[in-house]
Amino acid sequence: MIVSAHIVNLGLLVAAGLGSAALVPARRASANSLPLSACPGYKASNVKTSQTGLTADLSLAGTPCNTYGTDLDKLTLEVTYETGDRLHVKIQDPANDVYQVPQSVFPRPGSHGGNSKTSALKFNYKTNPFSFSVTRAKTGEVLFDSSAAPLVFESQYLRLRTKLPDNPNLYGLGEHFDPFRLNTTNYIRTLWSQDAYGTPGGANLYGNHPVYFEHRKFGTHGVFLLNSNGMDVFIDKTAQSGQFLEYNTLGGVLDFYFVAGPSPIEVSRQYAEVAGLPAMMPYWGFGFHNCRYGYQDAFEVAEVVYNYSQAKIPLETMWTDIDYMDRRRVFSLDPDRYPISKVREIVDRLHANNQHYILMLDPAVPYVDYPPFQRGVADNIFLLRANGSVWQGVVWPGITVFPDWFAKNIASWYANEFAVFFSKDKGVDIDGLWIDMNEPSNFPCNFPCSDPAAAAVGFPPEPPPVRSPPRPLPGWSCAFQPAGTACKRDSEDVSVVQDVAVIRGPVSPESDALSARFAKGQQLGLPGRDLLFPKYAIHNKAAFTDSWNSDHGGISNHTVNTDVIHQNGLAEYDVHNIYGTMMSTQVREAMATRRPGLRPFVITRSTFAGAGAKVGKWLGDNFASWDALRGSIRGSLAFASIYQVPMVGADVCGYAGDTTEELCARWAMAGAFYPFYRNHNEYPPTISHEFYRWASVAEAARKAIDIRYRLLDYIYTALYQQTVDGSPLLNPMFYLYPGDDKTFGLDQQYFFGPGLLVAPVLQQGATGVDVYLPKDVFYDWYTHKRVQGNGQSIHVSNQSLSDIPLYLRGGAIVPVRVKSAATTTDVRKQNFELLIPIGADGTASGQLYLDDGVTETQHGITLIKFSYARGILVAKGTFGYRTDVKISKVTLIKAGRGKRDADDVQDSILDVSQPLTGDFTISIS
Repeated sequence: MIVSAHIVNLGLLVAAGLGSAALVPARRASANSLPLSACPGYKASNVKTSQTGLTADLSLAGTPCNTYGTDLDKLTLEVTYETGDRLHVKIQDPANDVYQVPQSVFPRPGSHGGNSKTSALKFNYKTNPFSFSVTRAKTGEVLFDSSAAPLVFESQYLRLRTKLPDNPNLYGLGEHFDPFRLNTTNYIRTLWSQDAYGTPGGANLYGNHPVYFEHRKFGTHGVFLLNSNGMDVFIDKTAQSGQFLEYNTLGGVLDFYFVAGPSPIEVSRQYAEVAGLPAMMPYWGFGFHNCRYGYQDAFEVAEVVYNYSQAKIPLETMWTDIDYMDRRRVFSLDPDRYPISKVREIVDRLHANNQHYILMLDPAVPYVDYPPFQRGVADNIFLLRANGSVWQGVVWPGITVFPDWFAKNIASWYANEFAVFFSKDKGVDIDGLWIDMNEPSNFPCNFPCSDPAAAAVGFPPEPPPVRSPPRPLPGWSCAFQPAGTACKRDSEDVSVVQDVAVIRGPVSPESDALSARFAKGQQLGLPGRDLLFPKYAIHNKAAFTDSWNSDHGGISNHTVNTDVIHQNGLAEYDVHNIYGTMMSTQVREAMATRRPGLRPFVITRSTFAGAGAKVGKWLGDNFASWDALRGSIRGSLAFASIYQVPMVGADVCGYAGDTTEELCARWAMAGAFYPFYRNHNEYPPTISHEFYRWASVAEAARKAIDIRYRLLDYIYTALYQQTVDGSPLLNPMFYLYPGDDKTFGLDQQYFFGPGLLVAPVLQQGATGVDVYLPKDVFYDWYTHKRVQGNGQSIHVSNQSLSDIPLYLRGGAIVPVRVKSAATTTDVRKQNFELLIPIGADGTASGQLYLDDGVTETQHGITLIKFSYARGILVAKGTFGYRTDVKISKVTLIKAGRGKRDADDVQDSILDVSQPLTGDFTISIS
């Protein structure tokens, strides 16, 4: 997180960086280089085919152009039919020196029975100049065609262009704030992690997902480029070139995975096989969360918890931003404002009420003499300069150093710091962790950050005043009460977390970076590259201007310098985009070590492809604006349905700037239908955004949470299914109606799971919303009135601030709890109601997944498959999770029998007492 005041101080730098750029590659001249138009491409030879693929040698087809680096004379091509619907195409250097994403960061999926004869995809090629295409085997439809421009493969620049049909429907290439369906003319998607305050449109943001789905009316396919180097992806249409998509990367190899679909949901599942299936989250993680940057002290945190209780707004998890830290230092507590005794009392009270507590953690460690830094130096886990000294930047605590996630001792150091600071018995007994600034951010220090002391003036910021308890807090101990309040005394105060080291793994203090740097054949990157000033300038908006990403070191601005070499010999130039995901992995493992057997709950900001296998994601420092509210829907859809990061959501009511009562109420309603639901906003003087601040917002929150909590098991079941096969928890409209071209561009309404259509009011001052209904049967969530979709929009009016249009999709059974509760623990004690909205064919189906909600490896699960037809509900499945909860109500939702009463509510409600112990059948008249 960054406060707006710091952005203002950067002034022209940020403002200029956000300017638009023409879709033209930027370059700086050098001797013996030619324009891209002169690049000769490659020719293929020694082609060897087999049942599972082919290999070939590629050689430069003419005079090197050396436009942005040195052309590689020789390349190798390897094509593998990995499964029946996945094709792997890889172009790299024969010596295996060019950097590739490490297997430890992104495990490869491998081959599973694919062959050229049965594959849904077909690889085709031309030898001179070399190009390739990927087509559908049955129809010959061309999905990807690199003959659009000659292949360029240089030491610090790769280009590959594919032809596209006119007006293509493209999705993905995140992270971005742009429309869900991407623009297709003069459009640039830049992938380079940056601390992107305000999540501006047209800019690179925190994470990188170089995958796109292309949807056509008769089929969808996906294209994933496994490459973590900085890149621009151009999408344009010109008279000369036609419609195209073009990759321009700062290095790496061309490592493509093509998946055939042909439906959007099948593409999502197939991409999950490549990127990794998402992690299952604890049940309580779907509860409502609250945080703010700027809670003055433990007293204010306690008051917020109390106020939510008094307002009868269910608060599942209380969070604390970096305010808890001693001078913004990670693994520390402010002894005056957040003393350990008071923090532990807050946590103990939350736990006693079946609530939870989460803290923020940044990657940067302050360059000061305190135990975490001392142990990090002893364990040699920080990034180093070429002379062996630690690389220094500036973040919240002032001068900082940064962990090297490739260091030999990083896991043991991190696990130790977690064991000490987050000790259940003596430290802060957190339930989950929140990662920020892991791009990594070095936001106050402009490149080259050669004088961090000067940039650190004003950091850490002045803390707020120390105060006594400001007012009585009923039910809390004397430690939280003003003098003279009748109260119960608590245990003796302890000022600091006891800093006791635990057993660590073997320490390897010597850095092997220099010896490893130029090891041959180890994918460590080519020697002789200019790691600070590449000739090709990506459109990274952290730079002063786009062109500064070349000769002015813009790719290093406000982050770690890209010439820093990691302990294993890899350059930050190559691995910058995976820094955040590597931290996420370490945090997840440290949390798992700290609480063995329990699912870690980790929310991060910076992600790379595959991050969902470890963590969830919040969409960063958005504005408190209507545009940001609308953008949050797009962002959540992208992460859940494309990037396979389903636990996703935005800061409800907006992070940056003052919200309004209307905006916060609308956002409270809409945010309840994100997978991750949290209210969070920035430092004073920005006003507080807690839901109880306005009566209308409190009413909206209570209603929204009541609906959400009744739906928790439906949501949890949908997440479970995504962890099993990649079926999205959130579905864009076209995922369920792929043949309806009116759905292709919709990104303000969507399906939560397979059966609940969500269509929030997203315009300021509006009391209604247009909802597009495909040709299908729908039922109003609240009244159960049938609404026949005719492939047109309907206007839903009279929507107060506590209303949100919701529709059940005919044919999708939705299990709900009979009533909500104050915590998810109490929700789990409620019986079930089955909502059975009849589909157009008179049938319905659905499922329900149950487990203990927290354990990583379950000892028994229940997975029930429901089907309904002709008055009979059949339930079959696995019943391994023991529960006293029953199905106590079945509601059959259908329309009237004749045209005259077709819009009447015709529910058949049956009270039952069905235990969840085995298969059963229920007759519904």
